[in-house]
Amino acid sequence: MTRRRDYCYRDVLPFAAMVVSECLTVGLTTIYKAAVSKGLSYNIFMVYSYAISALLLLPLAFISYRKQTTLPPLTITVLGKFFLLGLLGFTSQILAYSGISYSNPTLAAALCNLTPATTFILAILLRMEKLRFKSLSGQAKIIGTFVSILGALVAVLYNGPILIKTRDHNKLTLPMLSIKLKSDESNWIIGGALLSGSYIVLSIWDTAQAKFVNEYPAEFVVVFFYNVFSCVISLPVGIVTQPNLKAWKVPANVQLYSILYSGIIGSGFSSMVRTWGLHVKGPVYVGLFKPLSIAIAAILGVMFLGDNLNLGSVVGSIIISAGFYTVIWGKRKEEIIDSLSEDYNVDSLTYDANAPLLTHKENISV
Repeated sequence: MTRRRDYCYRDVLPFAAMVVSECLTVGLTTIYKAAVSKGLSYNIFMVYSYAISALLLLPLAFISYRKQTTLPPLTITVLGKFFLLGLLGFTSQILAYSGISYSNPTLAAALCNLTPATTFILAILLRMEKLRFKSLSGQAKIIGTFVSILGALVAVLYNGPILIKTRDHNKLTLPMLSIKLKSDESNWIIGGALLSGSYIVLSIWDTAQAKFVNEYPAEFVVVFFYNVFSCVISLPVGIVTQPNLKAWKVPANVQLYSILYSGIIGSGFSSMVRTWGLHVKGPVYVGLFKPLSIAIAAILGVMFLGDNLNLGSVVGSIIISAGFYTVIWGKRKEEIIDSLSEDYNVDSLTYDANAPLLTHKENISV
């Protein structure tokens, strides 16, 4: 019973949670694109989203902190790390939402697969990742990284012919929201550059988050302070960019729905699942689910936003996914080798000049 429970907690539950989280995240980018089409400012959107999420997580964070008596105290150093997470998260979000406003959720889903590759490069530079040039696994990681970058360039620079064209691109309505979307021509170069920058920052955020959540194992507390500091950072930016108070009054249409969705699902639930996944399974496992967002975004974009499905997005997504899984394969092979090396501990062996074989220090029955 205990083994089955551990299996469910360590394997089944993280898998199901990450799949649901990716679906909800793509849904967020889709409804956000619809809100931008109605004139919503992404600076105002972020302030309200972070505030709603922080308010919802406050009681959960308080209960979690009180229950776990072994947690480190909230010192200036700990709060400084929370602030750093908030700054990185805010920077990644503002670049992502700006990029989506110039492009569409399908391109955002395609480029999000750059995160594992940029995380790998960052880990090499910071000496957090081993790179064995002569081994097949090391070569796979290098090749996969460059293939992922190539796929991203294809998705950004090559639009290509339309594979799926909507019936009426300018008059498609969004079900249940009763709005009419007007799609402007996407500036793919600017949108792609902003989205790429967002996912590079996200890889830095993942690296810092995975390390910090191991030092401070309380996901509710970590995500709560992340949203608090993200809100504190985004508020003055929003005031400077949107000084007119009338702009902060959000009408009860898709703009309000997108803010509520982001605050409850995006900054709240999805951030919690991602943080928990980083703690339980690590950043490599969390990154495995990013290619799933490509198909989801393409379907939602075509169905609800009136976006055309272009050949460039499909080809780029396939190339990125191939490079991504090549990196993951190499990473997994190295983990197996390291695990076998730890099991066969050479420090516990001694050599006897009079004996033909290595013998263990302790008595071992074979």
